[in-house]
Amino acid sequence: MGIMINRIERRLTLTAGAFCLGGIVLFVCLAAAALLAFDEPGSANGGVVFDAYVWRVARFTLLQASLSTVLSIAFAIPVARALARQAVFPGRVWIIRLMALPLGLPALVAALGLIGVWGRQGVLNTALVVVGVDQPVSIYGLSGILIAHVFFNMPLAARLMLGGLERIPGEYWLVGANLGMRPVSIFRFIEWPAIRGLLPGIAGLIFMLCATSFTLVLTLGGGPAASTIEVAIYQALRFDFDPPRAIALALLQISVTAALLIAIRLLTPAADDGHGGGRKVRRFDGRNGSGRVGDGLVIVLAVLFLVLPLGSVVSSGLRADLVRLASDPMVQRALLTSVVIALASGLLCVLAAALMIRARQAALSSRRPTAAGRGLAAGIAASASLVLLVPPVVLGAGWFLLLRPLGDVARFAPLLVILINMLMALPFVYRVLEPAMATHTARTAKLAVSLGLGGWYRWRLIDWPGLRRPLLMALSFACALSLGDLGAVALFGSQDMVTLPWLLYSRMAGYRSTDAAGLALFLGLVCLVLTIAGTPQAAADDARSKDVTA
Repeated sequence: MGIMINRIERRLTLTAGAFCLGGIVLFVCLAAAALLAFDEPGSANGGVVFDAYVWRVARFTLLQASLSTVLSIAFAIPVARALARQAVFPGRVWIIRLMALPLGLPALVAALGLIGVWGRQGVLNTALVVVGVDQPVSIYGLSGILIAHVFFNMPLAARLMLGGLERIPGEYWLVGANLGMRPVSIFRFIEWPAIRGLLPGIAGLIFMLCATSFTLVLTLGGGPAASTIEVAIYQALRFDFDPPRAIALALLQISVTAALLIAIRLLTPAADDGHGGGRKVRRFDGRNGSGRVGDGLVIVLAVLFLVLPLGSVVSSGLRADLVRLASDPMVQRALLTSVVIALASGLLCVLAAALMIRARQAALSSRRPTAAGRGLAAGIAASASLVLLVPPVVLGAGWFLLLRPLGDVARFAPLLVILINMLMALPFVYRVLEPAMATHTARTAKLAVSLGLGGWYRWRLIDWPGLRRPLLMALSFACALSLGDLGAVALFGSQDMVTLPWLLYSRMAGYRSTDAAGLALFLGLVCLVLTIAGTPQAAADDARSKDVTA
């Protein structure tokens, strides 16, 4: 009886996984086909569409992404080394957790906090005026984009590097101490080899995140001179309604991200954490006075760089009329819309990821998997990274053109936003759930078959107790990403569908800075609560890093 149940469940699981995979591929391919097939009488041809403006936008996209990557890694290395050397001090665990906060912080909220610190009336420029310097720091344009990208990506790189440094075998440090290695030699022969193996994946991930950045560039770009490809696509559709130009930019965006993913796969070496006998890691460097002072200074500067914008958001938000904002029907409707979209996209994302992971396990579970089973497993594994090729604005542009003949596209806006947000969270949710579900299946599969448990009974008695924590963690992370997203809503947002990020952006664009500060506080608190609910934080970092190395 148990074997029969297992066969039926295996067939249903494979069918459900194939259905999810087919739906994802169909959704992405239809958007791409709409872009490729668009042909409007009198529209410009490819030679005219790829004009000087398009290439200027492409050059700026690559320039800001390259500079952001270099700066993020350059600042992350000393921070990671300082935290690795000073393994024990009060508050270290909270500093490491602080490094995870930007992952759950909406880009609009971070932008508002950075303006409060680096803007014309910000803390930094005000202090510089006091000492006689005439406001040399600008938060708008290329400099502002770089500051914002470093704010988001330096902590991510530092945490990933810290993990690599902490995996160095304890024997390496013992040998280094016995040889009397100086700090320069320790970095060259022990630390740098561990960091170097991680750099291609980390740099590729940061470059991809910066190249596809939308909200930060839209908010801090300062004008057409600082537009990236995604912002240019949004402007071409939302303001100019120039589909040929949007198509050219979308194809260029897909080409850039595809080339980047291929390069990352080719350049990322196999993981090598060194070989040791399992000796407890005990570092002997950084214990003298100068070492502790230097490491402490680096850690304090990194903490201030992250805390000051967050403090600015809280301080500005508390000065707003929070009671009036909370009772505003528009704010209430925007919050309700955001929560509903976040929950719907999060639940769909977790369900699709779980079904595809289970289907991949079922396809490879037999001793001799069939060609169809191997193909399904490979397709599911590839789909987790496939959606990274097509950013939200590109997907939205394709579906905008596809649905335009049916009338008012705004009618389909809620469904499209939910599906696009689901796809954008899928790579990270997949990486969070896959190892947990693999371990759970290895431990419980034979027991469930021997007991004849299947369907609802297996889920209630075996699967849910064992997978509850990773499932809730994945759900909270997916909901936080969707709640703070502006990319899909920017194309389809209207008076009939206003989300909290879109309302916040509208208030900022309308120079209603006090209301924007209060809304940023609301949005930031909700997203941070969702992110904290999905502990441990390190799983989210690991998910993002594995997307470019798996």
